[in-house]
Amino acid sequence: MELENKVRRYYQLKQKQKEIEGELADLRNDITAHCAQQEVSDWEIGNYRVRIVEQQRKEYDHARLYDALPDPQLWRLFSKPDSSKIASLLKLKVIADEQIKDAVSHKTVTLLQVDKK
Repeated sequence: MELENKVRRYYQLKQKQKEIEGELADLRNDITAHCAQQEVSDWEIGNYRVRIVEQQRKEYDHARLYDALPDPQLWRLFSKPDSSKIASLLKLKVIADEQIKDAVSHKTVTLLQVDKK
């Protein structure tokens, strides 16, 4: 396949991906809204099982985290706050929760899982 055809196909697939992601987001919103309205988090319909799972995720404020980690050696580990790297530093006790408490906020994320029976 010549390069122009590859570029054309890549563009076509990216457009299709955008359409699919948009439709998935709409369907996800409709399904989660229905579950919220019915006050259910685990539900079976036809051959499918739908589960709504809420997770707490930490988000870090860039400026506050920088202020909380004055050691430039630590700060160089991040180009931007990376939750997994920060969690590793906390687990290794390189930094303490108390040290970065003002830089952290918690966000609830609703996940939709649909499995076929």
